Amino acid sequence: MTEQNKKVRIAFTPKQKNEFAKLIVEDGHTIKQVMEISGASESAVSRWKRQYLNEKNGNLTEGKVPLNEDKREIHELKKLLAEAREDIRILKKATALFIHDNPALR
Repeated sequence: MTEQNKKVRIAFTPKQKNEFAKLIVEDGHTIKQVMEISGASESAVSRWKRQYLNEKNGNLTEGKVPLNEDKREIHELKKLLAEAREDIRILKKATALFIHDNPALR
């Protein structure tokens, strides 16, 4: 494929994907209409729709950033909480080792 024939890849934010999926599910637009509006491929629009419906039913797709802003924020907060818990676990172990190795602190 030459440089002239390459298709330009468009990057969409989760918010944009959510809005396009909402057009299909809530407003009754077809996938073809959303493809024309967004410039995205049929497979991408279908994926967004499927993910939107899954999230609406309470199922988050593993490894995917949630489309819904609230769910996205919850996802980020859970990730931060897990990191903080891991940091605490490591610090507890380090403190125990430090106390064990220093007889003056016993």
